[in-house]
Amino acid sequence: MSKKWKIEEAGERFGKVLADSIVEGHQYIMSDQGKEVAVVVSIAEWRRLNAMKKPPKYADIKEWLLAPEARTECLTPPRQPLRHRPPPTFD
Repeated sequence: MSKKWKIEEAGERFGKVLADSIVEGHQYIMSDQGKEVAVVVSIAEWRRLNAMKKPPKYADIKEWLLAPEARTECLTPPRQPLRHRPPPTFD
């Protein structure tokens, strides 16, 4: 579960903020007025988010969709593992 940290507290406990971002997920950094100003994420999450971006070599969405190479890996969410259930029995 992500936490919300005040800027001063995050600065004082930076190591804890980093450790929590790896274990618990992203950590929000809040200003004194309660507005979110930054997010600390693990490197694995950062790479996953960057992999989902549209390739920058295309000028617009039309060129990207008409491109010959595969582009579905960034559009399709990862599949959940299959759950097996026993076959039904009939009397």
